Amino acid sequence: MATVQDLKRRIRSVRNTRKITRAMELVAAAKLRRAEQRITALRPYAETMNELIAGVGRAASSVRLPLLERRDTVEAVAIVPLTGDRGLAGSFNAQVIRRAFALERALEAEGKSVRWVAVGKKGRSTLTFRRRELSGAYIGFTDRPAYENAQAIAHRVAELFTEGEVDRVVLVYNTYVSALTQKVTEQDVLPISAEILETDDDEREADALRGDFIFEPEPEEILERLLPVYLETQIYRALLESTASEQGARMTAMRNASKNAGDLIDSLTLSMNRARQAEITQEILEVVAGAEALV
Repeated sequence: MATVQDLKRRIRSVRNTRKITRAMELVAAAKLRRAEQRITALRPYAETMNELIAGVGRAASSVRLPLLERRDTVEAVAIVPLTGDRGLAGSFNAQVIRRAFALERALEAEGKSVRWVAVGKKGRSTLTFRRRELSGAYIGFTDRPAYENAQAIAHRVAELFTEGEVDRVVLVYNTYVSALTQKVTEQDVLPISAEILETDDDEREADALRGDFIFEPEPEEILERLLPVYLETQIYRALLESTASEQGARMTAMRNASKNAGDLIDSLTLSMNRARQAEITQEILEVVAGAEALV
């Protein structure tokens, strides 16, 4: 049975741990608010980008661009799991890796080969441990991704696609729903869907009212420049979603850890009080026994 001193040391240790988890919860909450603000700020830009590409696509007479090329047979697929650089975020990293490996098994069952581009230290270390060959690894920015990070990832996957090393690129990441809920998402980013060049009847009528546009340079050349930016925007949005999900998962995990630490402290305090009472009772019995021996 543990002594009173042992229980006191354990209680002190758990209290110190609870201070750390509370501090990490507050830090994650502050980072989550910033991540939510960045997602909100990106939405108007992404919507305007879609409208601009659709408008230029309508003006282009024929669109045959490498990033839009949908190949008849898909032989190789690049999987890009977006994980964090740190742990202590519940199942955030594990569920992305689990879904990525499930996708790999499904693709290999169809006779396709898989290439990997890792984002985040946790994803890179897991893939390296599983002896997967990496076509790229990007780490050190998952807490606060910048647009330049999305550009680097987009450039690499576009290079793999245009050079024919892969025929499809899939992002696997956590979509932010709330601090308690993160949804694992698979998103095809290459080839870029031709649907972004299409518009409905209402938009066509609005364009007719605004009149015709004169493009300089030609619409096809403008579209060729816009599509890589569109790809970067899609990856940047996924990075922001992943960051918000990570902070939400970490905040929830640290809150649960603090609660569990409190429950453990209460249990240890009860055990300590019982041990102290047992020691006092034993001392009283020894005093009474000694007094009886002297009579």
